[in-house]
Amino acid sequence: MSVVTHYSATTPAPVVTIDGPSASGKGTVAQRVADELGFHYLDSGALYRLTALASTRHHIAIEQIDALAEVAGNLQIAFRGDAVLLEGHDVAHEIRAEAIGNRASALAVHGPVRAALVARQRAFRAEPGLVADGRDMGTVIFPDATLKVFLTASPEARAERRYKQLIGKGFSANIENLLKDLRERDARDSSRTTAPLKPAHDAITLDTSALSVDEAVITVIGWFEALTRGHGIHHKP
Repeated sequence: MSVVTHYSATTPAPVVTIDGPSASGKGTVAQRVADELGFHYLDSGALYRLTALASTRHHIAIEQIDALAEVAGNLQIAFRGDAVLLEGHDVAHEIRAEAIGNRASALAVHGPVRAALVARQRAFRAEPGLVADGRDMGTVIFPDATLKVFLTASPEARAERRYKQLIGKGFSANIENLLKDLRERDARDSSRTTAPLKPAHDAITLDTSALSVDEAVITVIGWFEALTRGHGIHHKP
């Protein structure tokens, strides 16, 4: 089936959303696309990871929904280059730990937590444009996005990528455990009541299992440029 999307000149600032499951490569692709287009970049997952880390430091249990939402709404954060500041301290390395990622996925099922972060995410939209990656960027946060991409890959390919990523950052990792965790996270993210992980109805799915980062970036930029020239995207998955 073809998916046809048209660029709207009335959009305040163009937005490219790149959603997908954990370790699909969406963060790397989104950052590269943003750099190539000269756009701002939103890593929405970092906000949930920051909430996870902050709530851990405050000894808040995953079942304490109101307390978690309060933490999310009052995060003292800043993004400066590669630095991610929480209460003035760089935690860019800490929030990438697998335990924090799993906790972020667990607290993200709570509607009040997600609601507390909506305004923060939408505030990233500014000229000349924004590339946002996450789980619900195209379905909830930016439903009027210029281009919506749903990035995916096989669980095995994603586990291998996550393994290499963690080892490269100095974390210990076991690929079988990672595959198990990814499948559990997929099930949790896809079945949650609030903003479940799924493609937007007008999103284009891009399977990156056999694609390099460069190939994925070139594909997404090509789709965006076709839209800004006033052409539709005709895509056969």
